[in-house]
Amino acid sequence: MRRYRRLSFREREEFSRMLATGHSVRACARGLGRAPSSLARELARSWMSRMTYRAVIGERRARWRAHQPRRARKLAAHPRLRTVVMRLLAQRWSPEQIARGLPQRYPDDPTMRISHEAIYTYLYVLPRGQLKRELMRTLRQRHQFRRPRGPQRRSSRPIQDLVSIEERPPEVTDRTIPGHWEGDLLMGHGNASALGTLVERTTRFTLLVPLRTKDAPGVRRAFARELRTLPRQLTQSLTYDQGQEMTEHRLFTQQTQMRVYFAHPHCPWERGTNENTNGLLRQFFPKGTRFNTVTHRQIKHVQALFNDRPRKVLNWHSPAKAFKDVLERVALES
Repeated sequence: MRRYRRLSFREREEFSRMLATGHSVRACARGLGRAPSSLARELARSWMSRMTYRAVIGERRARWRAHQPRRARKLAAHPRLRTVVMRLLAQRWSPEQIARGLPQRYPDDPTMRISHEAIYTYLYVLPRGQLKRELMRTLRQRHQFRRPRGPQRRSSRPIQDLVSIEERPPEVTDRTIPGHWEGDLLMGHGNASALGTLVERTTRFTLLVPLRTKDAPGVRRAFARELRTLPRQLTQSLTYDQGQEMTEHRLFTQQTQMRVYFAHPHCPWERGTNENTNGLLRQFFPKGTRFNTVTHRQIKHVQALFNDRPRKVLNWHSPAKAFKDVLERVALES
């Protein structure tokens, strides 16, 4: 099979001369050994007629088109798809989540399909302006350099009577049984305020816990109040780092019947689910957020948006759906 080859500048010059002497497009195609459709497209793409076609302009526009990513054209050509993609971006869905979620939301509409690369390409080729700035702010930040820690450090005072993560049952590590959580604080501006985060390890369902204070009593009361709203079967254990806000873990266990396991110092990978979640939440609450000025309604709105996004680890289902399925199963068993 003959491989297609783009028109060269020499061919464009010959095409221009033949048109100027009155040859038809079909006659030019025979003389150049090209398909008539190729030359007809050359005229159409160059926005010139048979009388005004010039080789230099045709070559310049062909080179410009060659540098325009093809992936960016689908969103430009399909207004309905573009509207849906823009709306989901505004809801803080990532391009990959959008690409995987569209077939589930529009299973019978083949026009509502696009790759995440096409979405990225469309965003990056947009001309500079307010629209591009707003859309780029919806993407997750990728830090090229690790930022140094602030001057305030957590106390190194050891927590009394802690239970090491090494004693955690195997089913917690395997994620075979729901009801085991990981927790942490998302720190605000100058470490003066914080937001509590609790993530269920199996479903990745996330609870955002507003905190009046970030000391041990305040965190204990807020976490216990949030978790007591769930069925007992779904509050089995909590894995935490050795931050001083969990020094009242024994009282927390008495109030919630949840065993608290502590990760080793400086080993964030032992709570990888929560660490990843906190990174994703920075899209909604950037570094420097003053959580004492964020209302309870705003926090819970972000929680709903966050749990409604499809996740690759859940086969592109949302944590909300996965957690709902678990709740229904627990209700049937009880």
